[in-house]
Amino acid sequence: MAWSFTPDVPIYLQAARVLRLRILKGAYPPGGAVPSVRELAQEAAVNPNTMQKALSLLEAQGLLTTQRTAGRRVTEEGERLTLLRRSMAEEILGECRRQLLELGYTPEEIVQLMKEESK
Repeated sequence: MAWSFTPDVPIYLQAARVLRLRILKGAYPPGGAVPSVRELAQEAAVNPNTMQKALSLLEAQGLLTTQRTAGRRVTEEGERLTLLRRSMAEEILGECRRQLLELGYTPEEIVQLMKEESK
């Protein structure tokens, strides 16, 4: 996922979302190292303090662990990653459903659209 920020949400939250998606997609595998704060900040073109805040948030959520000599690593708790992946999928689907309902689709039509799109 590319680094693209909007003005309506704090940048550190958007950066945390990008990193969370990378973790869940396997770009940073369980137990694997995450690039340093400076590397990520440079890649995203943000202040290192902003990236530090994003990484701290992911650490507080249990997705990352910090090891003094090895830096940050992705958690090896597979169940936590599976639950978070499911939660994000439900969030995305919920937003999609809400928008389609606003367009006038019925729940049944939404299900049919999803079936057609998955072919």
